[in-house]
Amino acid sequence: MTKHKTCFHCGLNSEFSPIIYDDKSFCCNGCKTVYEIFSTNDLACYYDLENAPGATPKEIEGKYDFLDNDKIVEKLLEFNNEKTQIVTLYIPHIHCSSCIWILENLNKLQPSISASIVNFGKKTVRVTYNSETFSLKNLVVLLSNIGYEPYISLEDYSTGKTQVDRSLIYKLGIAGFAFGNVMFLSFPEYFQVDGFWLEQYKPVFRWLMFAFSLPVVFYSAQEYFISAYKGLRSKLLNIDVPIALGIAVLFIRSTAEIIFDLGTGFFDSLTGLVFFLLLGKFFQQKTYAFLSFERDYKSYFPIGITRISQDGEETSVQVYDIKKGDRLLIRNEELIPVDCILIKGNARIDYSFVTGESEAVSKQSGDKLFAGGKQLSGIIEVDVLKSIEQSYLTQLWSNDVFKTDKENTFTSLTNNISKRFTIAILSIAIVATLYWLVIDASKALNVFTAVLIIACPCAIALSAPFTYGNLLRILGKKKFYLKNASVIENLAKVNTIIFDKTGTITANKKTTISYDGETFSTHEEALLKNTLRGSNHPLSRALYNLLDKHDIFTLDDYQEYLGKGIEAKYKSDEIKVGSARFVGYNLEASTLNTTVHVSSNNTYKGKFTFYNAYRKGLSKLFNILKKDYDLVILSGDNEGEKNNLTKLLPSKTKLLFNQKPEDKLDYIKYHQSEGANVLMIGDGLNDAGALAQSNVGIAISENVNVFSPACDAILDASKFNQLHHYIKISKSAIKIIKWSFALSFLYNIIGLYFAVTGQLAPVVAAILMPISSISIVVFTTTTTNYLGRHLK
Repeated sequence: MTKHKTCFHCGLNSEFSPIIYDDKSFCCNGCKTVYEIFSTNDLACYYDLENAPGATPKEIEGKYDFLDNDKIVEKLLEFNNEKTQIVTLYIPHIHCSSCIWILENLNKLQPSISASIVNFGKKTVRVTYNSETFSLKNLVVLLSNIGYEPYISLEDYSTGKTQVDRSLIYKLGIAGFAFGNVMFLSFPEYFQVDGFWLEQYKPVFRWLMFAFSLPVVFYSAQEYFISAYKGLRSKLLNIDVPIALGIAVLFIRSTAEIIFDLGTGFFDSLTGLVFFLLLGKFFQQKTYAFLSFERDYKSYFPIGITRISQDGEETSVQVYDIKKGDRLLIRNEELIPVDCILIKGNARIDYSFVTGESEAVSKQSGDKLFAGGKQLSGIIEVDVLKSIEQSYLTQLWSNDVFKTDKENTFTSLTNNISKRFTIAILSIAIVATLYWLVIDASKALNVFTAVLIIACPCAIALSAPFTYGNLLRILGKKKFYLKNASVIENLAKVNTIIFDKTGTITANKKTTISYDGETFSTHEEALLKNTLRGSNHPLSRALYNLLDKHDIFTLDDYQEYLGKGIEAKYKSDEIKVGSARFVGYNLEASTLNTTVHVSSNNTYKGKFTFYNAYRKGLSKLFNILKKDYDLVILSGDNEGEKNNLTKLLPSKTKLLFNQKPEDKLDYIKYHQSEGANVLMIGDGLNDAGALAQSNVGIAISENVNVFSPACDAILDASKFNQLHHYIKISKSAIKIIKWSFALSFLYNIIGLYFAVTGQLAPVVAAILMPISSISIVVFTTTTTNYLGRHLK
C-alpha cells in the first residue's frame, strides 16, 4: 500500500511506501527519506502538507535557501561541535503562555530537537538540535509552518541589535482610525434619528462601515487568524483560536445583515474589539518592558577568573571585566566563560554543560574553545575572542539537560491550565450561545463573542513567572544568584540545612598556615607552586597564595582526585599533595588539625597545618536557623575543630567529620528518603555530587570560579550571614503567587458570569482582557519589590 504525501526534504508530491518492519514509518519513493508517524498525549504530528508542521512547501523552503550556506549558518550559531548545534532565534510572534508551551515542546514535533527554551521578555527561543539529522534551515521552516516565523538579520546578529517590530503600531493605527469612523457612521442608528436625508443614505453608511471593517479584519486582525490556523493545522488549540472565531463570527454576521438588508450589523463592535485587543497587547508589551526582570545587565555571577597580564602577573577578576584579547588561566575542572583560542596546555574539554553529553574532546593549540566547556586535564591558557555574555551563561545554567526531578509545582499547574483553557472556553461559549438562542436570540451573538474574548489564561500563567523573575533580579543584586525560578519554590520547602566546613563556614582569606617538615629545594617548591596553580580547592588556593613566586612551567601530567589530592609530573620529577594516606604517609592518631601533606618523588616532605577563621555572623546565623531547621555540618576534615564548633554553634547542630564526597551524597539521600527537604551549602567543585543530590544546592563564592551545573545557586561569601533572609523571602514569594492565582481565577469567574448572562458587550470584554494581565503583573512586581527593599 502507498500513500500520496509531500516530502519534507524534496518538497515534491510523491508516493510513500510503508517500511516492512515498522507500520509507523514511511519512505519517500523519490528521495528515499524515511518518516515516522508518532503521537503523544499533547501533540500529534503527521508528515503531510495539510496537517503537519514538518511539511515543507516549496515556497517557504525557498525563502530560506541562504541557510544552506555554511558561513552564514556559522555566524548565527551559538555552539557548533560535531553532532550538536545551538541557536537562539528572535520570534516576534511570541505573546502569551500558549506560545511558550508550544515552543518549549518542539521536541515532540521533531525528535532531532533535544531542547528549546523561551525567553518571553526578549521574544527569543534557544534551540538545541542534532545537526546530523536536522539543519538550521529545517528548524526555521518548522517554526514558520507552526506560526512562529523567526526574524533573521545577519547585521543585527553581528552588532547585537534587536529588530524593532513596528507592525503592531501600524495595525493599531488602522484599527483605531476605522473604529472612530464606524462609530461616527453608526450615530444615526444609535439615536434612531429620523430624517429623509439619513434614511435615504442609510445603505451608503452601512456599506461604508463594511469598507472600513475590511482592513481591520484582513490586516489588523490577521495575526490572530494566522496563529489560529497554523495552530489548528498542527493540531494545537492556542489562545488565538477563540479570539479569531469571535472576530470571524462578528464579521460574517454583520456582512450578511447588510447584504440582505436585515440591519446595520456589528461593525462598531467588530472594529472596537480588534482595536482594544491590539491596544491591550501594545500596553502589555510596554508594561513587560518597563517591569523587565532581565538579570544579565543588572547583576552578575560572583565568579572570579584569573587573568594573565603581559608581564605574566596573575590577578583574579570578575567575569564581566573580561575583554577581547585578554589572556586567561583556566584551571582543572574550571568552566570556560567565553569563546576563546587555546594557546598553551593540554586541553580535554567536557561540553556536557552545553550539550548534555559528557564525552570529553581533546583540543590542540590554536583550536577554538566554546563558552561553557569544562577543562578536565590541568591548566590551560587561552586568548579571549569576545567579551563575556552573561545571558549566555545564564541560559546554559538553566538548560533542561541539568534538570532532574526538582519539579516546579506552579509551572506544571499553569502548563495544564494553558493546554485545557481554550477547550473549556469554547465549550462554555457554545453552551451559552445555544441557551440564548432559545431564550433571546438577539443576545446570542454578543454572548458568544464576549465569552470568547473575556476569558484569558495569561493572567494565571504570568503570576509565577513575574513573581519569580522579579525576585531573581532582586536577589541577584543582593549577590545571591539563582539558577532559575524553580529554585525559589524548592528553597521555600527546605526543612534541613547541611553545611560543608572548609571554604563554606570558614573564611579562606583569614586562614593561617604553618609548615612542619623538611625544607623544600627551589625546584621542589616551584613544582609544588605550579601543581597548586591548577587546583580550585580552597586549601590549594590558600596554600598557593602563601608560597613565594616561581617561574611558571607547563606540567607534563596533572591529575586531581576528588577528596584525596593532586598528583603532577614535570620531566623526571613527581609530586603528590593531599591527605596523608594519598601521599603514602602513616598519619599519627594525635593529629587532629586540618592538614595538607606533600611528598616528592615518593619521599615524604612534610605537612601544612591550617588554622581556620570562621565567617562573620556564623553563630548568630545558626541560632536564627535552629528554630525552624535541622542543622548539620558535614566535613571532609578530621575532628580537630570539633571543640571550637561545639562552643560556637547551637547544641542541636550535628557535627560529622571525615566525610568523603560520596559519604556526603549518601547522607543526603538517606535523609531525603526519610522525608527531608535538604539545602546543601558547599563549594561548587568538591561538593558537586552532594549539591546535585540535594533539593537545593548553594555554592559559596570567594573569588574562585565555582560555577557548576551541579549547584542551584551561587552566594557571595560576603552575604553568607544573610542566608536566613533569602529563605524567608522565598516563602513570601509563594504566598504572593497564591494570592495572584486567586485574583486571576476571581477575574475569570466574574468576567464569565457577566458574559454568559448577556450583560457584557464584546468591546468591553476586549478592554478588560488585557487589564487583567497587566494588573497581575503590576501586583506581583510591586509586592516583590516591597520584599526586596527589606533585604540588606
